[in-house]
Amino acid sequence: MKAVILCGGQGTRIRDANELLPKPMLPIGGKPIVWHIMKGYAAFGVRDFVLCLGYKGWVIKEFFLNYQAMTTDVTVTLGKPDSLEFNGSHPEEDWRVTLAETGDETQTGGRIAAIRRYVEQDDEAFMVTYGDGVSDVDVGKLLEAHRRHGKIATVTAVRPLGRFGEMRIDGGTVCEFNEKPQTSSGSINGGFFVFDSRRIWDYLEGGPKMFLESDVLRRLAHDRQLVAFEHAGFWQPMDTYREYLLLNELWAKGTAPWKRW
Repeated sequence: MKAVILCGGQGTRIRDANELLPKPMLPIGGKPIVWHIMKGYAAFGVRDFVLCLGYKGWVIKEFFLNYQAMTTDVTVTLGKPDSLEFNGSHPEEDWRVTLAETGDETQTGGRIAAIRRYVEQDDEAFMVTYGDGVSDVDVGKLLEAHRRHGKIATVTAVRPLGRFGEMRIDGGTVCEFNEKPQTSSGSINGGFFVFDSRRIWDYLEGGPKMFLESDVLRRLAHDRQLVAFEHAGFWQPMDTYREYLLLNELWAKGTAPWKRW
């Protein structure tokens, strides 16, 4: 089973965090957020990844090309550049990572279409998510749900936290106050998709400017081929600098809900 991660966006709303890094490389606890996403998949046995690169994709390539050197001790014999020795191992040694150039200006649907050759032959389905959000979603149960219903696509539905405190008022007196409660109605797209690896391509023929959300998912919903997998647990995108700080704070406190490893 392959997991496709969309890593090509420019992340213009979070430039305050770092103007030099593409958004998937912004660190949580010293490791890029895309690494956290991949660790989440790997906890459920999904260790074959396709990363759809775009904006500053070379930075992501450098990270994985130099992963061994950055995660283990290294011995170098000066004057003998070919004598590089890596001492030790790391838990990610069984990961397979395909770094696919899908274009700086390509939209989300176009990026998936561009990596068709990497995913359509291996399994009956493949997973997709965004490279800028973490969750404690059980991708094993997500895959099981997709296989049960037999439709072309499954999308994880989440209920986000409200932006403001919610009050329940009785006769002018506040009788209940909830700080940023989860919305009681109205699910949104939480990413973490599963697509049928044979039938999804009829919906991905719009070229590089095709959006997954407004083009592909909308058509799937119209054709009643999109099923929601409801997730009531933790889900948090990293769209703003404030959210970047929040995720790092949770990690620093040892209370990161998405950490399953």
